[in-house]
Amino acid sequence: MIRVLVADDQALVRAGFGVLIESADDLDVVGLAADGAEAVELTRRTRPDVVLMDIRMPVMDGLRATARILEEADPGTVRVLMLTTFDLDEYVFGALKAGASGFLLKDTPPADLLAGIRIVAAGDALLSPSVTRHLIEEFVRRPASTRPVPPSLDGLTEREVQVLTLVARGLSNSEIGQRLFVSPATAKTHVGRLLMKLGVRDRAQLIIVAYESGLISAHPPEPG
Repeated sequence: MIRVLVADDQALVRAGFGVLIESADDLDVVGLAADGAEAVELTRRTRPDVVLMDIRMPVMDGLRATARILEEADPGTVRVLMLTTFDLDEYVFGALKAGASGFLLKDTPPADLLAGIRIVAAGDALLSPSVTRHLIEEFVRRPASTRPVPPSLDGLTEREVQVLTLVARGLSNSEIGQRLFVSPATAKTHVGRLLMKLGVRDRAQLIIVAYESGLISAHPPEPG
């Protein structure tokens, strides 16, 4: 079972997500939080696999709560999937920088929401092409002086640099395998090595590293 904590300040929304998640045989709701501070406390007590986190909440917003949860948790033990009604660039970038593994709008179809929880629980990042585009655009707007120093890419092999470039362009393991003429399993192995070498938690963080390091341009070509 995948253990899920739902954090949203609207009682009806919170309850509705809870009912939807409980309808899936492989998902279990372990807590409902009305704000970010409560989400942090419930995460400590219930140890969910995935926190479904609203961004705009009182007391403590979802970005601060996400950062706090991931600072306190052991790596890989809990993942955060952000939910919001606002498809705004600063929220996308802020959520991913806080450590979130995915980003969905609240009007996402129910089946896609449940699939998103499973994807994030499995350790993958949930980034649609539109979200990736927002992330890139937000990064480009930031002054160079405010950008953190990215991890060095010097220790990567030529093949790992190729894989990182393709990850940053939004390709799946299967698509990366097709591009590089290797199996999806081999592509996944390369991605795993990148995570370890660069000290990041998932594909979302790999995308940020790729852009902040200048590995690829701000407007990469569409995969095709």
